[in-house]
Parts: sequence; structure tokens; C-alpha cells
Amino acid sequence: MPTNKLKNQLHLHFIVFIWGFTAILGALISIDAIPLVWFRVFMASAALFIFLKVRRIPLKEGWGDLFKFLLGGIIVALHWVTFFHAIKISTISTTLITLSSSAFFVVIIKPFFEKKKIEFYELLLALLTILGFVIIFRSEQLYTHGIIVALASAVLVALFSVYNSKLITAYSGSKIAFYELFFAGVFLTVVLLFKNEFSTEFFVLTGTDWLYLMILAVLCTAYPFVVATNLLKKMSPFTIVLTNNLEPVYGILLALVLFGDKERLSTPFYIGGLIIFSSVLINGIVKSTKFNRRLKSEDR
Repeated sequence: MPTNKLKNQLHLHFIVFIWGFTAILGALISIDAIPLVWFRVFMASAALFIFLKVRRIPLKEGWGDLFKFLLGGIIVALHWVTFFHAIKISTISTTLITLSSSAFFVVIIKPFFEKKKIEFYELLLALLTILGFVIIFRSEQLYTHGIIVALASAVLVALFSVYNSKLITAYSGSKIAFYELFFAGVFLTVVLLFKNEFSTEFFVLTGTDWLYLMILAVLCTAYPFVVATNLLKKMSPFTIVLTNNLEPVYGILLALVLFGDKERLSTPFYIGGLIIFSSVLINGIVKSTKFNRRLKSEDR
């Protein structure tokens, strides 16, 4: 029988694999990015609402708290819309590699929230990331528009991560997820109303699209969020950060298997992607090591 430690590790890899599968579903679902995200967030928030009610977690919050969740919801909505749009106008591989640069943007954004200076090694890794993008842009000019949209998505997910790192100190992860997903849906509803896109046809989807949306909302959104939050209590930050960096690897491998030639790109692209991935991995290792050292010094 596997030990609890092994079970947790396998569970974490399964969650990261699921996150990598999100991009595959985005390519398989036939509807455009904004309707896709609209269905995703409302279906996922419904699943989380049921979870919160079963767990008897109170949802009542003040107007000031709801406004904070609204801001987070708008950011996550914009992130997912740009993410799925990038997939639809380029490839899964280019989108995932570009999105992995979000760690670089966290380095840029975080000091504005925490009023700390950027460390020297972070600047070096940022330069390494830029080098990777220069190589990718030069090798994949066909997908320049998609890469730019994916870069916007990377900036948004970095902003979302830093913003939520502040919220998590005051609210439970499941409550943050529910409200932000719900408000993401409200925000996109306003956008769709403004674009006059709501109609009977809007809700008429193929059976395959409904199936993929259900998988995306429940299995790839609500479920991994709750599980990942629980794993934070059982595993070291180093293990979690290191494993999370495998998400683009899982996603690209899945894309190559399922979509074949469409996802096979030039050798310079993979070199640039490897440079970006290496910078993200090194950053995760350094930060996790520092965190663990600080914990040990506090325990003495």
C-alpha cells in the first residue's frame, strides 16, 4: 500500500496534469473564448457553491469584501479569455510556453504590492526569460498575434496570483474561488450584454461542447482548486512549486499526442521554451529554498 506521502505526491501530479489538460479542452470546445469562459466560471462557481453548502462554510461578506472579490473576478475573467483566445488563434504549445513566463511578471509586479526591491538573481532570470522570448518570436512569426495575447494572459495571471496572495491571509481559499468565479461570470455577462451576444443560439451547444465544458468546469476548475488548497497543508512549498512547473510540459505532451503535426513547432521554439521553463524552475527552487530556511530559523 502506498504511504500517505506518496499518495499526496501522486495526487499533486494528477492535479497538475489536469491543469495541463485545460488547454486541450480549450482547443476542443468549438465556441469562442468569451462564451467559453462564461460557461466555465458559472458552472464551476455552482459546483463550489454546492461544496461550500455541504461543508457548511458561511458565505456572507460585507460590501467591502465583495468588492475585493469582484476585482479578483475581473482579473481572472480577463486572464482566461486571453488564454483561450490565444489557443484558438495560435497553438496550445505556444500559449503554454508563453504563459509559463508569468513567474517573470510576478517578479515585476510583486514589489509594488509588498514595497520590496527586486533581487539581483530575479533580474538575471528575467533577462533569461526575455532571451527565451526573443528566440520564440524570431522562430514562430506565424503565431506572433497569439503569443502577444498569451503574454497579456501571463501578465494577468501574475497579477491575479499576487492579488490573491493578499486575500488568502484573510479568507478561505474555497470562498475566494467561489466569489471570484461568480463575479467573473457577472463581469462577462455585462460584456456579452454590451456586445449583444445573448440569444437563443448562445445556449444551443453541441453535446460534445457541453461534455467538455462540464469536465472543464468541475474536473479542471472547481475540483483541483479545493484539492490543491488541502495539499498546501500536507506538502512542502518546494515540492508544490517544483511540481506545478510541470504543467506546461504535461500540456504540450498531451497536445503533441492528440493534435500531432499542428503542435509540432521549430527547434528554436523548443530551445526558447526550455530557456523560459528553466528560468521559472530556478526561480521556484530558489524561492522555496529560502522559504524553508526561514521556517527552520523561526523554529530554533
